[in-house]
Amino acid sequence: NTTNRWAADVLAKVQGVKSYYNLKEVNQSLAQENVQLRNELFQLKSQVQPKGEIPYFVNKATILKYHATLAKVVVQSTELTQNYITIDKGTQDGIRPGMAVISSTGIVGKVMSCTPNLSLVISVLNTNNSISAKIKSNGELGYVKWGGIQPEVADMMDVSKYKKVVKGDTIVTSDYNAVFPPNVPIGIVAKLGLKKDGNFHDIKLMLLTKFSTLQYVYVIKNSLAWQQVKLNESIPKAE
Repeated sequence: NTTNRWAADVLAKVQGVKSYYNLKEVNQSLAQENVQLRNELFQLKSQVQPKGEIPYFVNKATILKYHATLAKVVVQSTELTQNYITIDKGTQDGIRPGMAVISSTGIVGKVMSCTPNLSLVISVLNTNNSISAKIKSNGELGYVKWGGIQPEVADMMDVSKYKKVVKGDTIVTSDYNAVFPPNVPIGIVAKLGLKKDGNFHDIKLMLLTKFSTLQYVYVIKNSLAWQQVKLNESIPKAE
């Protein structure tokens, strides 16, 4: 009986180890499938027109504007005021500085530099980083910036006190974002108040990306980014 119990104990532990490694393979497989689904979602969203707006023809280049590449997190920090993430894809995989990085639930950061096989990402959890954002329910614009304390909480700035904001509102990337595709989730309004100047809302968000358990990310290539940069460079400088 003692031997049987011992053998059963060993077998249970072996099965647990096998299940753990099988789970890792399943997670990787699901992440790979999500890449294809996310690319299809980008294409569908580019073709959908909001109800009541003037019908608009979307050209093929715009439909195929965004493309996602799956990457695995190699190293990251969350306890500093300037946090960075290293991922296992680089220039050999088509990754370039300036590309957006998102998770399955929300935004993650922006690619800062690359080697052939690795890339360094400036995290949302970096006090030098800010993201153009909007309130999903009414389109009111502002920007999101991390306060440098809690890795789950960020601030939405520059939203006038006269604009409607309620707890539970979803905050997403704006349509005028130079890095991220529009409507990528950022966070949920958790707390409301007024700034000291009395002119703007004091909005605290619960970030939707869980950085402490982040394993896989999607690097977003904007195929029209170089055209946007070229146009911006052509704008006459003020004298």
